[in-house]
Amino acid sequence: MSPDFLLAPQRYDLPIVALSVLIACFSVYVTLDLVRRGRGADRTAAAFWGLAGGLVLGTGVWAMHFEGMLALRLPMAVGYEPGRTLLSWLVAVSTASWALHLVLRPRLTWGIALGGGPALGAGVCAMHFTGMAALQLEPGVHWNVALVAAAGLLACAVCAAGLVLCFAVQQLQRPWIGAGQGAAALVIGLGLAGVHYTAMAAAGFPLEALCLSANGLDGSSLGALVAVATAVLLVMGMLASALEERIQARARGLAQSLQQANAQLERADAERRRQALQDPLTGVANLALFENRLALAMARAQRHQAAPVPGAWGVAVLCVDVDGFKPVNDGWGHASGDELLRQIAARLAALARDVDTVARVGSDEFVLLLEELSSLDEAVAVARRVLHAVAQPFTLPQRRLTISCSVGIAMAPGHGDAARLFACAETAMRSAKAGGGGGWAVFEAARHPGLFDVAELQHALRAALGTPQLQLHFQPKVDAGSAALAGVEALLRWTHPVRGPISPAEFIPVAERCGLIVPLGDWVLDAACAQIAAWAARGCAVPVAVNFSGHQLRQPDMAERVERTLRRHGVPAALLVCEVTESVAMEHGGTAQRVLAELRALGVKLSIDDFGTGYSSLASLRQLQVQELKIDRGFVRDLATDPDARAVVDAVVRLAHALGLVVVAEGVETAEQRHVLLALGCDQLQGYHFARPMPAPALEAAGLVAAAQPLRELLHAPLHAVPAPPPKPARQGA
Repeated sequence: MSPDFLLAPQRYDLPIVALSVLIACFSVYVTLDLVRRGRGADRTAAAFWGLAGGLVLGTGVWAMHFEGMLALRLPMAVGYEPGRTLLSWLVAVSTASWALHLVLRPRLTWGIALGGGPALGAGVCAMHFTGMAALQLEPGVHWNVALVAAAGLLACAVCAAGLVLCFAVQQLQRPWIGAGQGAAALVIGLGLAGVHYTAMAAAGFPLEALCLSANGLDGSSLGALVAVATAVLLVMGMLASALEERIQARARGLAQSLQQANAQLERADAERRRQALQDPLTGVANLALFENRLALAMARAQRHQAAPVPGAWGVAVLCVDVDGFKPVNDGWGHASGDELLRQIAARLAALARDVDTVARVGSDEFVLLLEELSSLDEAVAVARRVLHAVAQPFTLPQRRLTISCSVGIAMAPGHGDAARLFACAETAMRSAKAGGGGGWAVFEAARHPGLFDVAELQHALRAALGTPQLQLHFQPKVDAGSAALAGVEALLRWTHPVRGPISPAEFIPVAERCGLIVPLGDWVLDAACAQIAAWAARGCAVPVAVNFSGHQLRQPDMAERVERTLRRHGVPAALLVCEVTESVAMEHGGTAQRVLAELRALGVKLSIDDFGTGYSSLASLRQLQVQELKIDRGFVRDLATDPDARAVVDAVVRLAHALGLVVVAEGVETAEQRHVLLALGCDQLQGYHFARPMPAPALEAAGLVAAAQPLRELLHAPLHAVPAPPPKPARQGA
């Protein structure tokens, strides 16, 4: 039915129309970006990004609506009633927030899309017509029912399609996210603009109408306000999204860096474990790994012997020693010797099967662990191949060399358990070497009846390490004139639970041969420092001398281990004395002298033990800068009866005093020896004439510790404030 008044023709300002469409598309794009932040986040973060997206999308759609209304040129001055205008904004934001709640669900079903579409379409229409109601005209707007229905149907379709598109965009992966968001924003924005302008086309505005809300929100000012506010909101949304993206990128970078750091730590840890079980020079297994694999191989062989399984399960050890290696190392230099060892190791590794193990267990000694053997003949065949491989010429720097080796063979079960098997192979190797070298020998138990005692001793010593079976005894060193305590020497004692006390002369060589001397020396050092700290806590400064073997001094990190032990117990370095034999101290060009220099730099005192039995020179003594010389007991024993012994001791005392060194005579057993040494000017005495080695409680009970020098007179720094060591001297050849 036609109205009884004329309707104004609809004319639009196209730039403002374009702006409204742009606002719709841009707001959808920003909303999709914000929603993507919420997907996969925790509940609180997802709720925040959902509300932020609802605010942006609702405000954008609402702004698109009012910009579209302002694009319409009407013949009267218009204004908008504030309450209904605000209500339309609230409807838009609420509808958009509910839509994003659906999008942020873990899974979007067709039921949700088809059911939520009409509901959201109704919300969009409610926002539109509430905003239209804010424009109060008299007579009122004439509505085209068909176009209104078309706008409603279009709104439902656009909202349903928008739900599907929004959910689909959230599933995209890089690098398709940006393009997917842009395409979805364009489709949804154009659809919403289509709904708006279809609904606007349904409205007829009478030509002679009056705007009753003209005194409300002015149209032009509202348009500018809406445009600016919307732009600010969208920019803020984009900035928030960009900032969050940057934070996430930084978090991903940090997570990646953490992963890389963890991977590096794992690789470094694996490398440390590998180095701990690998010979650093040749790359083959070291003694620790060899012993571990030998024990496993013996256990496997014993299981298969107890429950027979078809196949060969014999285990053999081949001990390989290079003949004439020392002249090569000494005459041609360590570089040539090292290269020779590397090439020998490579040839032995080439002979080994996957189940076999090649290890370097000494300076020029290798072992092969052979598994899955059916007879001794197979082990002998491998020994022959080893001899042939080593006998081939070696190419060293600027020279060729032909050398031989000696191989000892032992096989289980005939030659005993794991510890005995290794010892038997070594004994057989020495038999082959005694026969002139360049050959092999199989262990024969009848020719070495005492060997199994040595193997048992080695096994028992390994088990005793770190148990109360091992104990330190301390023998006093006294001032020659006053007989006051000047220090003590720490001596290791072993009491076996069955055999009773075992002499150090018996078990120390075994420890050196089986690779236990270094951990044994570490235990002695730790126990000695603990005792120094206990006496120092009572105010007594008792210097303790610890014997360092050549094996210990050849460990490159020995000085660092001593420093860590001193710091762990809070012990001043001045109270620790490092005693080394004359032959070890005078080694030239090796690790031992560098370690001694590093110990001296820490503040540890150095003492030359058994002086007079080696080959010292004045130049060597000056270079070492030791603080103490200990005269060998062999000279002291004959001091009262042998003029030559007295002349030697007199010369040693004069030499030491000329170099500013303290002289200690050990092995003093009689009063006559003491008087002679005192007359010769010896500084300190040690021996049974004064006291035998005894445990710390017995030493304290004898009153010797209480008579020691007070700690405050020796040290100017507190006990637990160990001073930092001076800079270490540069390593030779570094």
